[in-house]
Amino acid sequence: MNLSPLECRVLGCLLEKQLSTPDVYPLSMNTLLNACNQSSNRDPVLSVTEPEVQDAVDSLIEKGLAEHWPGRVLKIAHTAKPTWNLSVQEAALLAELLLRGPQTPGELRTNTRRMYAFPDLAEVEGCLAVLMEAEPPLVIRLPRAPGAREARVAHLLSGPVEAGGSVSLAPEAPARTGRSEQLEAELSSLREELAELRKEFEAFKAQF
Repeated sequence: MNLSPLECRVLGCLLEKQLSTPDVYPLSMNTLLNACNQSSNRDPVLSVTEPEVQDAVDSLIEKGLAEHWPGRVLKIAHTAKPTWNLSVQEAALLAELLLRGPQTPGELRTNTRRMYAFPDLAEVEGCLAVLMEAEPPLVIRLPRAPGAREARVAHLLSGPVEAGGSVSLAPEAPARTGRSEQLEAELSSLREELAELRKEFEAFKAQF
């Protein structure tokens, strides 16, 4: 599997929205476009056009990772969960890695909360192990970057990942108290969820 950056964004959005906003899934092209260009929960933030997203959707369909749902409005769904036999937890982790790039298990636990609330890091690590041991592997643990407290995990859907290659492994900030760091992460996550819900509501209204 060697997906382009936009194909990764589209697939990540489809996985994310199925778990976080199931009432509007599968996604219309307009909703998918807004999800791809969303400013929250995305790294990097993109500004892509509908034809570009359509090309990415067509490519994912050719690769067996997406499909069209006919109806009054043509909608798009992913087929990654049956293709790779993903659990809800594994789908949430893969979506997050597709949408934001390499992250530590702790960051993944915080950032997947809108899709699945992991009770502890042990479950995160267990699900990551399943994704790493898949045939072929879907994620990889990267070497720990200088100054970082933890190693990060990256997806392998765009081909092999090298620590010194295209993946940015920026050193993490100096350690703070665990409680303070947790509260800050939770506050940031809530702000992002609120911004995302507002955008999705506006996109939903625009369909009528």
